[in-house]
Amino acid sequence: MLQPKRTKYRKQQKGKMKGNAKRGSELAFGSFGIKTLEETWLTGRQIEAARQAITRFMKREGQLWIRVFPDKPVTKKPAEVRMGKGKGAPEYFVARITPGRLLFEIEGVSHEIAKEAMRLGAQKLPVMTKFVVRKDYLEELA
Repeated sequence: MLQPKRTKYRKQQKGKMKGNAKRGSELAFGSFGIKTLEETWLTGRQIEAARQAITRFMKREGQLWIRVFPDKPVTKKPAEVRMGKGKGAPEYFVARITPGRLLFEIEGVSHEIAKEAMRLGAQKLPVMTKFVVRKDYLEELA
């Protein structure tokens, strides 16, 4: 599961997510990708489930890049514990996702395989996404 090896601080405040993604919104490695249309927190398990679905459909062909990393700890109090008495222990890590952020990129497979693989991966995520293609890839086909 994706999570940092070490963190400077064990716990973080919730914070607010405002605006669209400035970084990580354009294809940098592959020819195809999926881009988010909503803001959300993605857990390491959700990212891993999507990665497995994508690689399974591609039958280990091509290359896949994960463009997000869960670095924000989310705390949780144990079951049946009264309110107060401090903040709970870190339970899992999330990646903050804003609209326009690329989640995955693919290279080395056909357009049809990439589109279907990304569709299967997107079904594992709690956010609306869209399939994006590199501009010069479309020019090569024409």
